[in-house]
Amino acid sequence: MRIFFSLVAMLLFSGVLYAHGISEADKQAMLDGGNLKYIWLGATHMITGYDHLLFLFGVIFFLNNFKDVVKFVTIFTIGHSITLIFATFLGIQANYYLIDAVIAISVIYKGFDNIKGFENYFGIKSPNLLLMVLVFGLIHGFGLSTRLQQLPLGEDSFEMLMRIISFNVGVELGQIAALIAMLIVLNILRKLDAYERLSKVANHFLMFLGFMLLLMQLHGYQHQSLVEENWFDKQTHKHIHEDMDIAEKNSYRHSNSLLE
Repeated sequence: MRIFFSLVAMLLFSGVLYAHGISEADKQAMLDGGNLKYIWLGATHMITGYDHLLFLFGVIFFLNNFKDVVKFVTIFTIGHSITLIFATFLGIQANYYLIDAVIAISVIYKGFDNIKGFENYFGIKSPNLLLMVLVFGLIHGFGLSTRLQQLPLGEDSFEMLMRIISFNVGVELGQIAALIAMLIVLNILRKLDAYERLSKVANHFLMFLGFMLLLMQLHGYQHQSLVEENWFDKQTHKHIHEDMDIAEKNSYRHSNSLLE
């Protein structure tokens, strides 16, 4: 069990670090290429953007009607397209760790809603799902905008707008590809006799992943704040994590020696 939680934490933490930066190679590719490069980057960001995909997976989990899937995915798309395009074009910025922390909360929220948490634990009707998907879509789009604003978008307004729209088109294409894969998996699960039990486990696990994401984002924000406030420099920050790793390994060896 310890190994399982460690692997999950390592996976999420490494993903958080990757998600908050645009590599130099990607930046150079944007300078060398045209709008197709932005489409490609938008698609790959969505396909690898597990926080967005986890939320979307939770949204469609219990949707059996194709029209309902289209309706909710469309409202989510409208939401994140609005903030992605306008926040980027107008240069509206926010701390990406805090935005992604709210996105993590959206994942927890959807898992909680799927297990009928509002009815079972609070005795109240859950909020209108369509409205909540739109609200969280706006927040997810703001998160995507924080990534896009790290790219060279140009100084010409029309050129900038076209690159933003191209990135957004890529995001939608990546979302469609991921959605097809999700629907295939869900269709297989729904045919199993243990589907009802698996659905509870899956949505509790969805909440767990959202909670882990939330911890990672708050961790990143806290350490970013400490570095910016000069409580310690980046090199000291690195040494702290190295010392923590050494301490954990020593503790693990000590536990094994006691068991022998």
